[in-house]
Amino acid sequence: MSVPKFTTLGCRLNAYETEAMKELSQQAGLENAVVVNTCAVTAEAVRKARQEIRKLRRENPEAPIIVTGCAAQTEPETFASMEEVTRVIGNTEKMQAETWQQIAKGPDFIGTTEKVQVDDIMSVTETAGHLIDGFGTRSRAYVQVQNGCDHRCTFCIIPYGRGNSRSVPAGVVIDQIKRLVDRGYNEVVLTGVDLTSWGADLPAQPRLGDLVMRILKLAPDLPRLRISSIDSIEADENLMQAIATEPRLMPHLHLSLQHGDDLILKRMARRHLRDDAIAFCEEARRLRPEMTFGADIIAGFPTESDAHFENSLKLVTDCDLTWLHVFPYSKREGTPAAKIPNQVNGNVIKERAARLRAAGDAQVSRHLAEQVGKTHRILMENLHMGRTEQFTEVAFAKPQEEGRIVSAVIAGVEGHQLVA
Repeated sequence: MSVPKFTTLGCRLNAYETEAMKELSQQAGLENAVVVNTCAVTAEAVRKARQEIRKLRRENPEAPIIVTGCAAQTEPETFASMEEVTRVIGNTEKMQAETWQQIAKGPDFIGTTEKVQVDDIMSVTETAGHLIDGFGTRSRAYVQVQNGCDHRCTFCIIPYGRGNSRSVPAGVVIDQIKRLVDRGYNEVVLTGVDLTSWGADLPAQPRLGDLVMRILKLAPDLPRLRISSIDSIEADENLMQAIATEPRLMPHLHLSLQHGDDLILKRMARRHLRDDAIAFCEEARRLRPEMTFGADIIAGFPTESDAHFENSLKLVTDCDLTWLHVFPYSKREGTPAAKIPNQVNGNVIKERAARLRAAGDAQVSRHLAEQVGKTHRILMENLHMGRTEQFTEVAFAKPQEEGRIVSAVIAGVEGHQLVA
């Protein structure tokens, strides 16, 4: 018999949870199964999940297929109706040892009435962040500090897949990070669904900046701490202080901006305006001149006019964004945005997304050119590639030690990589 095969779709948090599921399934003695951890962020993500399941069935004709993740949580009947699928389990259930113990008992236990095991995610009050000590390459580990989201952006299905916001206590996080440092990791990345809401459900309601400062104080041997993605309007005073004063906090932030026009932001039910985003970027860069920004931007949200889109396009340079994640809007049933009249034509959405990506490529090219001749501290991800503190890839002709931080002068640019 063989160990279970896992396929992960979607975000870094899903990848984190797949590592936890591997351990849980191994402890339960599960063999010869296929597990698909799905994403629900867009209708296209659900379509890709169904496509992947059909492909995995062709490749593994005899193995039971277990489907979990956000799409399984929000649309269990979609996957239960697929003849390829043996079992559908929710985002809470996938992190519970007893779920995998039941599945490991085999097909005799899984009767037709047991095919779907998906409970109300909104009733969940705990995280499962304690299950594993991070994961990643030998150089970088990811630590889940938060899950779920209390906000209800009109385009987003994720709160219905992840539940309300809940935080891993600071002491648990710091203990995890200390163990990772002891195991030789040189960089830790804090992950979550809505990171800047960390602490709101904990006693005394600490903020993300408090957690960052405590980590840096209590894990003094950690060389590099990185934050995955934040909502800039919720950045607290201590987080800004850490940006200004803590060189071990990496000068790279990925921002959940979504749009650059105030009317569209209101229709998205975002909590910031265009000027808020620009002001945050200016302040963060004033505190830390080498700061670089990534951002999520949606193209073609319902009612988006040419003028609205131009404001989004201009935001790329107004905020001096470098790494763009551009999402062509796709109608997601179950979200308020799907009911908005005046949906944008699909060809127009594609054209606008392409223009945003081109603007992002131009920003990347400018950033890379500015690095030539500078000395960077680079964390090696493999023998020939590492990343700067701003998360820029650097290629090395001469092999380096994986996981080590090396100093190098940037000699040139090839494609979207620096060359040392």
